[in-house]
Amino acid sequence: MDDDIKLIIQPQKYGGETSVISMRMPKGMLADIDKVAAETGRTRNEILMISIEFALEHMVIEKK
Repeated sequence: MDDDIKLIIQPQKYGGETSVISMRMPKGMLADIDKVAAETGRTRNEILMISIEFALEHMVIEKK
């Protein structure tokens, strides 16, 4: 993993209408997300949205 890649938290990009989703994740991962939320003063939802946006912007899809 590249140690120079950072997740920079910026003002919200999306607004307006939202949709509710449900997902399953390991309890340890949820604990990590809650820890980041507590340390940054953000909600769990904000941390998930920021993380997913980061992943989508940096994703590389390899074609077989």
